[in-house]
Amino acid sequence: MKRKVTKAIFPVAGMGTRFLPATKSVPKEIMTLVDRPLIQYAIDEARAAGIEDFIFVTSRGKSALEDYFDHSPELASSLRKSGKTELLETLQATNMDSGAIAYIRQHKALGLGHAVSCARKLIGDEPFAVILPDDVIAAEKPCLQQMIEAYQDTGGAMVAAMEVAPEKTSSYGILDVISDEGSVVEVKGMVEKPAPGTAPSNLAVIGRYILTPRIMQNFDKIERGAGGEIQLTDAIAYELTTGRDIFGFKFEGERFDCGSKAGFLQATVSFALNRPELRDELTTFLKDLKLPA
Repeated sequence: MKRKVTKAIFPVAGMGTRFLPATKSVPKEIMTLVDRPLIQYAIDEARAAGIEDFIFVTSRGKSALEDYFDHSPELASSLRKSGKTELLETLQATNMDSGAIAYIRQHKALGLGHAVSCARKLIGDEPFAVILPDDVIAAEKPCLQQMIEAYQDTGGAMVAAMEVAPEKTSSYGILDVISDEGSVVEVKGMVEKPAPGTAPSNLAVIGRYILTPRIMQNFDKIERGAGGEIQLTDAIAYELTTGRDIFGFKFEGERFDCGSKAGFLQATVSFALNRPELRDELTTFLKDLKLPA
């Protein structure tokens, strides 16, 4: 019987330079889509998938991110006294119980693979998920929940995948697939940001992963990539050299790249339009909006 996935790693050590000057003092992960920080969307998705242990790989300057998940008894008391029940429930949903969340510092910016490897002692011999908060996925059933349900049938390593335009494959890790039928695809190779015209498919890896603890050992066996960085994709692909399975999972939902300004703005508008209390006023504004010449 496959072990239940109850641990998730959230790599949040990046400096967020594409969002300067805002990220000079505010971690990118607590910038808000409408009224919820990016990291809250990731946490809510993980909770819905049954994750119980939350591991954050952080860096200097991220103390505000840690404070966000702390309890705020003064604010809770004020809301309770004012009878603001809905706001109190919203506030309580941001709290994390003691022991459920851990913070690890990534002292050197050596890539996503290195960030994940920093958590190896907390993972032990259990399967685990990796969630990149920059990838916000709007879905009726949360993406990670979809993946964990599929993982119960497949085992192995699993990565979220979506189809991208051929001209954009050079911006992603791309799957080389054996078969592509239904939502689960069997993978025979992974190529990190292939040169234009050389991609083996148009299935791009997106920021959701379910991995075996062996991946942590693979980091010691792979070579560093460009810029001396340790790539998560390479550690996953190493599984194929030992005869183990990798699967891609084509999730149902819409993904927003909130690591880019355009993607962040698109997500903000989309999520706002899905809020009944905001939809009418925002729709009117967008219809009347006069674009610059």
